[in-house]
Amino acid sequence: RRHNGPNPRSVGSILDADHPRSGVLIASRSTPGKPHTAFDVLAAGLPCQAFARIGRSKLRSVKGDEDAFKNDPRASLYRRFLGIVDETRPLAILVENVPDIMNFGGHNVPEEIAEGLKDRGYVTRYTLLNAAFYGVPQLRERLFLIAVDDSLGIIPEFPSPTHYMELPRGYESSRAVALKHVRDEDSHFSPIPVHGSKLPPSISTDAALSDLPFISDHLRDMTILRRRKVQERLPYREGNAPSAYASLMRNWEGFSTDEDVSGNMIRLTARDFPIFGRMPRGGDYPVALRIAHQILEEKLQQEHARPRSGSVRYKTLEKATVPPYDVSKFPNKWWKLDPDAPSRTLTAHLGKDTYSHIHYDGRQKRMISVREAARLQSFPDGFEFAGAMNPSFCQIGNAVPPLLALAVGKALMGTLRQAISDFITNARKVA
Repeated sequence: RRHNGPNPRSVGSILDADHPRSGVLIASRSTPGKPHTAFDVLAAGLPCQAFARIGRSKLRSVKGDEDAFKNDPRASLYRRFLGIVDETRPLAILVENVPDIMNFGGHNVPEEIAEGLKDRGYVTRYTLLNAAFYGVPQLRERLFLIAVDDSLGIIPEFPSPTHYMELPRGYESSRAVALKHVRDEDSHFSPIPVHGSKLPPSISTDAALSDLPFISDHLRDMTILRRRKVQERLPYREGNAPSAYASLMRNWEGFSTDEDVSGNMIRLTARDFPIFGRMPRGGDYPVALRIAHQILEEKLQQEHARPRSGSVRYKTLEKATVPPYDVSKFPNKWWKLDPDAPSRTLTAHLGKDTYSHIHYDGRQKRMISVREAARLQSFPDGFEFAGAMNPSFCQIGNAVPPLLALAVGKALMGTLRQAISDFITNARKVA
């Protein structure tokens, strides 16, 4: 119904380009206007998998090479991006990526991009912004780079936080690793915007999700959910007044909803439902594994004759009860949402499994739905996902949270408007 614009389409992938000049690609894709006059703002989300530490470890395990990530062709696409800048000459440039791009094998890629843009006549700044400080119910730290043509006579600025919370220890340490290769001298890095304790608290997962449909059909008959489509709509939960955040998601201009909402698909992992129900809020995989073994012990005690460890019956019960993942390798693979705090980061891996985001309501005994993932990412309820469940999760995990994008976009627009105002004022003085 409503996707990314009235006529959603993929213009094409930069990887499809057989041309040395990316402007030829743009022109060949029927982009309105000539490449150098087609648009004023060029925004890019460079593929983050090559830069993210999680992606690096995956490449190491697949390739058997400690430095395999350095040879990932996606890691050099930023040079292709600079080629597009040469062809289009936008007034302003916006880039988003994971913080690890600032420490890519000891190399600060955003600084290199900034130097390249400086040579092309742009004033550039980059910094780290956390979505939780901008009204998104999710701890999501990302790098943003803004550049403007130096003829405008302005310096890019980043949005001031609107919400407050203390970052958990893990996020502080990840930030320190990312900042390790930021030079004090001649750096284009802009200090991270400070969030004051007098601001409203960050949005909790309960405030984000409590009014969405109560999903428990899988506990009675999983065929109901197997037949359900992402586009199928269910009514909002009765008796749960929407929070201010939920009201915003329901009534976003151009994407408002009435009494029902789509995206009520979940993963069906029957083995895990009892574990989900018993896990404490904030519980991780080691906790889940202990609970699974407790449930297995209960099943063994219910047998007429307790099966011996290693017997066929024992192994059958164990396989039907205990997850097979190595706890030493996957301690963070599972996590149950804390209703009183923002969610952990949603990633594209949601397209493979959603153990990282188990619903905090133990009565529902499940992982989050597509719509709940969208809420945690601040997609309005009227935004429809056209694909099946896995692609929808992947799209959500890959996206820039709309509320954070809006904050950055407003800051950029304010900067450009100030430049226009200054230009008009100076022109009048000359006249």
